[in-house]
Amino acid sequence: MKYLYIASMSGFSGKSLITLGLGLILKEKGYKIGYIKPYGKIPMKADDKVIDADAEFMRKALEIDDPPQVVSPFVATFESQTNALKGKAINKFAAFEKAVAAIEDKDLVLVGGGAGLFEGSIFGINGLRIIHHLEAKTLVVEPWSGDSSIDSIVGARELLGSYFTGAVINKVPEAAHDYIKKSVRPFLEKQGIPVFASLHRDILLDSITVRQLNDILGGKVLCCEEGLDDFIESFSIGAMDVDNALKYFRRTPNKAVITGAHRSDIQLAALETSTKCIILTGGMYTNDVIVGKAKVQGVPILSVHDDTYSTVEKIEAVLGKIRIREQKKVLKTKEIVETEFDLKRLLEELKI
Repeated sequence: MKYLYIASMSGFSGKSLITLGLGLILKEKGYKIGYIKPYGKIPMKADDKVIDADAEFMRKALEIDDPPQVVSPFVATFESQTNALKGKAINKFAAFEKAVAAIEDKDLVLVGGGAGLFEGSIFGINGLRIIHHLEAKTLVVEPWSGDSSIDSIVGARELLGSYFTGAVINKVPEAAHDYIKKSVRPFLEKQGIPVFASLHRDILLDSITVRQLNDILGGKVLCCEEGLDDFIESFSIGAMDVDNALKYFRRTPNKAVITGAHRSDIQLAALETSTKCIILTGGMYTNDVIVGKAKVQGVPILSVHDDTYSTVEKIEAVLGKIRIREQKKVLKTKEIVETEFDLKRLLEELKI
């Protein structure tokens, strides 16, 4: 049984995208796939046990037959973190070893890494220790952030040594595509670093549903609940004059418009263009004319208590951190990995 550790040098790199895509495709090809996430951060209850929500999603999406507590042997909680800072931390490596021992009859076990190779160190289960214990080949997922990403990949290879198997450059904007293809990838390959894919930034995978957004903002839905599962791809702040707003709105598809309840002119302009929801700030409601037009268009209107600045801050805090849990995103993830990832080369590296 072999292990592939999916690592990154920072958080929100797209590890889940790669892991899910690889798992789905390999299962489709007949490989017996396992999955484990040694260190979780999003606690949820399952059968009176605390497990990681992302690990449980992955377990179900990949149809892993191991029980939840095997796939998610440890989840950091506020209590465990507090105890650690008080010097009461219990080394969780034994729980991880027990979970690994329970995984049987797999061709490849995908190991979900943390936000960096050192996350989990205070509990004794950081990525480096796990990689060495499993003798796991390690795939580093690096979101493109300019030339510093090259340093991260080269540094990861130096840190991991023989366990390093290659890299994926993720979330590549259109403007950087040619540079990475013609300069960055050839440079890394000459350094002996296999690059299995450079994946473009995908609008759907970066998007958020109206329902998710309303939950984050703690809003009240004033109409059109049937549109809550639509995806928002961009955001516009309606603080300009209506003529300029209309020009801008026409160039921005599938957006959420954030504006004050008193700006009925902006709300009407938004409803005349490709808008997925209108967010009214300050805890106020709009008039019946706007609500009636929104109902005709099927565009949800949300009322939130925060002012516009605070609302925008909340949204910016979660952008890029939305997780792949909707069926549309699962299918898109599989499609991207299937078409752009050099799976044959990875299997050769892993000797599977």
